[in-house]
Amino acid sequence: MMGLLWGCSSNTYDETLDWSADKIYAEAMENLNNKIYDKAIGLFEKLEGRAAGTSLAQQAQLEKAYAQYKSGDPALAVATLNRFIKINPVSPALDYAIYLKGVANFNDDLGFLSSITQQDLSERDQKAAKESFDAFKDLLNRFPDSKYAEDARLRMRYTVNVLAQSEVNVAHYYFKKGAYIAAINRAQAAIDEYRGVPAIHEALIILRDSYGQLGLTQLKDDTQRVLAQSFPDQWDRELENFKKPRAWWRLW
Repeated sequence: MMGLLWGCSSNTYDETLDWSADKIYAEAMENLNNKIYDKAIGLFEKLEGRAAGTSLAQQAQLEKAYAQYKSGDPALAVATLNRFIKINPVSPALDYAIYLKGVANFNDDLGFLSSITQQDLSERDQKAAKESFDAFKDLLNRFPDSKYAEDARLRMRYTVNVLAQSEVNVAHYYFKKGAYIAAINRAQAAIDEYRGVPAIHEALIILRDSYGQLGLTQLKDDTQRVLAQSFPDQWDRELENFKKPRAWWRLW
């Protein structure tokens, strides 16, 4: 019985009990830098409690969110960042918190994953992409001169391209199924909502060919004229031969 009690007691021993806040932070950062994310997260959580109300506790919360993101749990990272943003509205690190929230939803391992799955972000659930865009937009509205602003602008541009291509992918799916009215609706939605992005080329081709399949000659000809004006070197290509531009993430 004594052995059992001793075993239980030893399992709850906290090695950080006599550590200073600075030592906990140093150990947590060492684990983070060595990619031992679970241990780093646990130490940052201890530091949040140990140094509550101090700038070190705020830093621990941000580092914990980063560790959660790097460990492959962006949803948990975003939850941590939302809490930070709510309780620290005047923090000097608020711009970084908003930026990291956008990055966590941005999914920057896309290139590696896509090389395996042959699937790009435009073919996935767009909820995270939209939330990423909104976070970067919030950053630029509130902190236009932040050192993270330029990267946020680039990521927003890519995200708009992704969202537009996602809409066009759906339109293409409907076209292949012979649901031409649905294809027209989705292609037109992409054209109306996302101007000046590469996916609009394919959207116009889908629109033209869908009108053609429905026998709507005037609308087909009108769309063809728009294609000729917008893409003078490529407007006449057939949808089945259409090749999408190189995926945006391959530019990284």
